[in-house]
Amino acid sequence: MMETDPRVVRRHFLFGWGLLASFLALGLVLEMLHGLKIQWYLSMANETRRLLWTLAHAHGVLLGLLNVVYALSLRNFAVRSRRLNLVSGLLIGGSLALPSGFLLGGIIVHGGDPNAFIALSPVGGVLLVSAVPMAVYDFMRRE
Repeated sequence: MMETDPRVVRRHFLFGWGLLASFLALGLVLEMLHGLKIQWYLSMANETRRLLWTLAHAHGVLLGLLNVVYALSLRNFAVRSRRLNLVSGLLIGGSLALPSGFLLGGIIVHGGDPNAFIALSPVGGVLLVSAVPMAVYDFMRRE
């Protein structure tokens, strides 16, 4: 049995753990803002910011875990697909764009609406919805 390109496995391990560490740290910052009762974060006028940053934290942690699981899956089940780098790129792009859109979209809120960076989130969602079925198909067809 031929192994998957170890560079792709390493890329997803490093990226996944990095994403996990970053968004877990964001969660601690959000807890600190809440614990210190910082009104810039907690007031009703900033409800959109609080929601978006909570979504960024949750999605970032989840997508970090997804990348680690993908790396483990690639390491344990050889995949020799010609589109391995495409799936990898889509997965990384989506994992960056989705939570970043939530995070950046909540920095400056206009009348309860996020700023234009929120557009990154649906783009990230489309990238992930494209990557995951391709990855599933590649794992099903492995030799």
